[in-house]
Amino acid sequence: MTGSTIIFYLLALLTLVSAVLAVTSRQIFRAAIYLLFTLIGIAGFYFWMQYDFIAAVQIIVYVGGITVLIIFSIFLTQQAGELLPKQKIGRQVFAAAAVFCSFALVMLQMINHHFTVTADQSTTPTIAAIGEKMLATTEDGYALPFEVVSILLLAAMIGCIVIAMRPEDTLPNEQDLQQK
Repeated sequence: MTGSTIIFYLLALLTLVSAVLAVTSRQIFRAAIYLLFTLIGIAGFYFWMQYDFIAAVQIIVYVGGITVLIIFSIFLTQQAGELLPKQKIGRQVFAAAAVFCSFALVMLQMINHHFTVTADQSTTPTIAAIGEKMLATTEDGYALPFEVVSILLLAAMIGCIVIAMRPEDTLPNEQDLQQK
């Protein structure tokens, strides 16, 4: 067993264990931390495959942005220490069936397709090539998906603000503050 294989299995173990803990934890703050480690494991795969720029973007956007946004919204709602309610058995069965179907679909795709690696220079991911693809508005460009993701992040931030806002009836009024 080579060192590269050992690194792969360690990254896979970190990613899978963290992902399972993220979806099974009943404490919402711990689930967010487990999600953080899952995303770090995925960035580790990108580093392992020597896609340094994509790994850095993974860390900056997902680990640094999305996870911090989730943790920030948890603290704003003041539910960091509360337990999530236990899900009904029907939802657990449905979730297990969805996971099984997704896994079967991925395995079917992997079995039916032949993956070949070519040493062609046109497939080498450089920062300039990635930048040209992200800004291209042609059929093979990523300008539209990039803008859709930015709208999704904006909606998530607005949702965090709405969740964090207390209804007026739960806010202390002046009489309550004077009595204290």
